[in-house]
Amino acid sequence: MSRLLSGNAITLLRNGTEFFPALQTAIDSAQSSVHLETYIFEPDQTGRRISKALCAAALRGVNVRVVVDGFGSRSFMSCLQAELEQAGVHVQIFRKELGLLALQRRRLRRLHRKLTVVDKLTAFVGGINIIDDADSTEQSSPRFDYAVRVEGPLVGPIQAAQEEMWRILSWASFHRRQRLPKASAVPTANIPAAGNIRAAFVLRDNFRHRRDIEDAYLNAIARARNEIMIANAYFLPGRRFRTALLDARSRGVGVTLLLQGRIEYWLLHHACVAIYPQLLAAGIRIVEYRKSFLHAKVAVIDDDWATVGSSNIDPFSLMLAREANVIVRNRDFTTTLRNSLLDESNDGGIVLSADHWRQRPWRLRVLSWLAFALVRLLTGKLVRHEE
Repeated sequence: MSRLLSGNAITLLRNGTEFFPALQTAIDSAQSSVHLETYIFEPDQTGRRISKALCAAALRGVNVRVVVDGFGSRSFMSCLQAELEQAGVHVQIFRKELGLLALQRRRLRRLHRKLTVVDKLTAFVGGINIIDDADSTEQSSPRFDYAVRVEGPLVGPIQAAQEEMWRILSWASFHRRQRLPKASAVPTANIPAAGNIRAAFVLRDNFRHRRDIEDAYLNAIARARNEIMIANAYFLPGRRFRTALLDARSRGVGVTLLLQGRIEYWLLHHACVAIYPQLLAAGIRIVEYRKSFLHAKVAVIDDDWATVGSSNIDPFSLMLAREANVIVRNRDFTTTLRNSLLDESNDGGIVLSADHWRQRPWRLRVLSWLAFALVRLLTGKLVRHEE
């Protein structure tokens, strides 16, 4: 894991209603550079708003780069890419994937992180894609998610991660390298302090950082003394993670999981439900969020550890996708995130009873176990292939 850096200002941004105005303001104010990475960049109202801001920045001479995932942003390539490039925005695609029915292993190795760095001084990290908050007729409330705005020395490693990704994609597109602007990372020491928060930037990839995000969670859980609160859209942890939570509960730590209550991805949802009995039997509190789609990937442990990022706690995020989280060691920030989670739980959550599993129809219980077995089987094959 990256080391903790002091001197940062980190602002919690709740949902797209706070994130998109902050992001657009930063892009509109950019003087020298904007570098944006995202999994989904939709050509909807929000996507076109951000696209327009990026084009305007490029037209006034700002060096603008955009990296999108080739599967998550398929519509971006057909609807937005050309106009961005015409305005002078440099665009690269991570693993272009146009075949919806293709079943190659590499299809699950996605660029799932959401990062933006503006003028090498301000960064945004989180779980929010460039997409309307409410993109479904089933939603009466905006998608529940978080991001952070970062100022201070932590911007250095965030930018360095983006520069490394740009170099990787430039190498893969060798015939285009000559017309791409050169990358230059800013040393952390050259970025002035902006606050008093200690924080670290943590990556997950298939090389040097295969387990960094998972290990950051496990280390914090092992040190927990009072409370663990995790909000995660797709919660299907492996044995190590489940054991760590059970151990924490056995030593008296209160554990609350705020999880997805609506079905967005059928297989993963039913597989996640299969682990509920073990967790509930141990006294772990499970709250299903049903007000809207939960997309958050955040956690609070005790009163001075928090994380916000793009990584779900499921085998695809923890073992295959490229992810990015910020770890924050600050009492005020942790309190702010904790209070927000409590508010959302009280407003849109349903607390599951200890006998929740027994109350489910037997057909749904069988379905959950079959889904769980299938996901674990697929994960085992994919991870062995990666290794």
